[in-house]
Amino acid sequence: MTSQDLYRIRDFVPDFDAIAAEFAARSRAFSARAEVLADLRYGARPREVLDVILPERPKADAPMHVFVHGGYWRSGEKENYRFVAAPVLAAGGVAALVEYDLMPGERLDVLVGQVRRSVLWLQEHARDFGADPARLTVSGHSAGAHLASFLAATGLEEKDPPPLPALKGLFLLSGIYDLSGIPGSFLRDEARMTPAEAAAWSPLTAAQHACPLRVIAFGAEETTPFLEPASALQSRLNAQGEAAQLLPLPGLNHMSVVLDLANPLGIAGGRIADMVASS
Repeated sequence: MTSQDLYRIRDFVPDFDAIAAEFAARSRAFSARAEVLADLRYGARPREVLDVILPERPKADAPMHVFVHGGYWRSGEKENYRFVAAPVLAAGGVAALVEYDLMPGERLDVLVGQVRRSVLWLQEHARDFGADPARLTVSGHSAGAHLASFLAATGLEEKDPPPLPALKGLFLLSGIYDLSGIPGSFLRDEARMTPAEAAAWSPLTAAQHACPLRVIAFGAEETTPFLEPASALQSRLNAQGEAAQLLPLPGLNHMSVVLDLANPLGIAGGRIADMVASS
């Protein structure tokens, strides 16, 4: 008898498909009533696009918040996550969602580079959307939190410091910070991450750079790979003098945390709204 694969989320979330369908349905409804500037291009590849969502009553020099979706690096579409912009707009901010290529068609370093370039593009063009480039915060979920973490970190094998955006805060939700178990997980055929990639791009072995605030959040009902490394990352950041807060979300799992993130009155959504307003 084989042991359970702790990375296979649907085995631990009975309503996995229903929640995923809710993401898409709520995002369609949100898109119908929001001002969405869709598929703005930050690069030449087909998936090097992003969405910007404007507040109903924009104010000059508004804060900007960027979201990076998950999908274990091998799936996911930004259109199905637009509803997470609600707390950002509630705080008077401009929201953005970025897209990136997927594994196994591209390697992990390409995805990291695309997320970095997309956020740099948004910072450079922030004033085109009425936003202040100095008031930039970012969040990500699951693999998106992993990718977002490298907006303030350098990978183990990066010889030259990469261009990185200047951030006011990072909100990392249910991220994967130790990739060593991924190559041997159910993702071996879906993402085809190599052990070398896992070693090179684990946030726990990366050089972490200064960021005014990091929140490392997770659902209390998640599996071990999403719990222990989160605590380890917070401990490491705090040990080097970086402000990093651990935020457990009671009663929530790897999927339901996104519903909380999208709720301005939720624990995660409320923290996003506060981060945006105070940036």
